Amino acid sequence: MTDTPPRKLRYAMVGGGRDAFIGAVHRKAMALDGQIELVAGALSSSPGKARASGRDLGLADDRNHGDWQALLADELKRPKGERIDFVSIVTPNHVHFPVAQAFAEAGFHVVCDKPLVHTREQADALVATVAKKGTVFGVTYNYTGYPMVRQAREMVRSGLIGEVRKVVVEYNQGWLASHVEGSGGNKQADWRTDPARSGAAGAIGDIGSHAENLVATVTGLRVESLCADLGALVPGRMLDDDGSLLLRFEGGARGVLIASQINTGLENDLRLRVSGTLGTLEWHQEQPSRLVHLPHDGPLQVLTRGAPWLCESAKRASRLPAGHPEGFIEAFANVYAGVAADIRARLEGRTADPLAADYPRVEDGARGVRFIERTVASAKSELKWTPW
Repeated sequence: MTDTPPRKLRYAMVGGGRDAFIGAVHRKAMALDGQIELVAGALSSSPGKARASGRDLGLADDRNHGDWQALLADELKRPKGERIDFVSIVTPNHVHFPVAQAFAEAGFHVVCDKPLVHTREQADALVATVAKKGTVFGVTYNYTGYPMVRQAREMVRSGLIGEVRKVVVEYNQGWLASHVEGSGGNKQADWRTDPARSGAAGAIGDIGSHAENLVATVTGLRVESLCADLGALVPGRMLDDDGSLLLRFEGGARGVLIASQINTGLENDLRLRVSGTLGTLEWHQEQPSRLVHLPHDGPLQVLTRGAPWLCESAKRASRLPAGHPEGFIEAFANVYAGVAADIRARLEGRTADPLAADYPRVEDGARGVRFIERTVASAKSELKWTPW
């Protein structure tokens, strides 16, 4: 007698069709472990482009839809054994809320890109719907999937660096250092700098939300108040492309957050430094397999991905032996692996292993929306400190 292997989880995608950047990243990440398959979609806001994109990806005609409303209606008509297990939403920001709310209200599990939605009211509504329906809702803060980020989190939790006193996080890019939007050649720049689609913030919403989430994930600290300076330094730009924040955390720790997309020549320079009473940790996304530990009473230590002495969470997040580079796609895949573990556990009527179901939740996304709103409010205020 042999064990029957578990079936692949089925998902639909909204957005992410031809010419999209992040949709392809999500699909590659989900395909990495061979446990999740794309079976349906509405891959563009243009019905013709949506269907053409679905044909590119081999979707069956009856599950290749021109809009997300048709996708949802079709899934609800299907027998439960044929339906998708979850939907992945990879559209521009302004589409997140109606799609996520509709699918969650219908009882489907959801994964949504960040920032979650435009307003705190929308975020609160999603949190309430997910709680009411008891569904899985993941938010793709993908940097939480890196093994050495999970190692840093464990080292802070275990007290290895003592009480956290200071956190510095920087996310610097250079791709918006000139006015590339509106030229017809950069779809990403067009919507990310458009208030109607991006929301109230530019760089702070796009990459600052990642920086905030990284701090919260690793340290567990909660922001008490902040002082923000936002600017659109490229002439003619409607949303911020540069932001600098001072942070005060509950319990007395202090922080600095920088999110800028006008640093000419820089690529994806995300870095974190956490200093406590007993030492400091440093991590750099462009060298993701290394975590530097600087204890107060010993020599500098460089921890590397794949080592047998790392914490269990970091070891589980690795697929290759030490010295074999892993990176962005694998981190994304770890977020989806956590979502999949939670969904599988529910399908089997059991509680998921917390180490397996390790992923950002809808509450993390809602906190990110709060962060964006308070940052924008602070930047407009004449007061030095804006309460959380």
